[in-house]
Amino acid sequence: QLQLVESGGGLVQPGGSLRLSCVASGFIFSNYYMTWVRQVPGKGLEWVSSITSDGSKTQYSDSVKGRFTISRDNAKNTLYLQMNSLKSEDTAVYYCANTETRGQGTQVIVSG
Repeated sequence: QLQLVESGGGLVQPGGSLRLSCVASGFIFSNYYMTWVRQVPGKGLEWVSSITSDGSKTQYSDSVKGRFTISRDNAKNTLYLQMNSLKSEDTAVYYCANTETRGQGTQVIVSG
């Protein structure tokens, strides 16, 4: 059973940092292109960042470019999102996903 489990969210002040993690199981993680998306309650999903299966190429939305860094450790079946210089508009539920499934999400609140 394909499963993605996110963690690392929380409450942080503007300008702060958080590191999200996503542990994969039930599939060959190293074969998959992986993505982070986010959703504000009442709004649609917003693509944040993606990374190729071997981690050699990354892409970012304009809204997070220069502040967020996506990475992966295929030996640990884990995807990461390092988020720096957080803004209030980054407040959302963050999900990791591949083409077949999405995790349950982790809440990020930027306030203070």
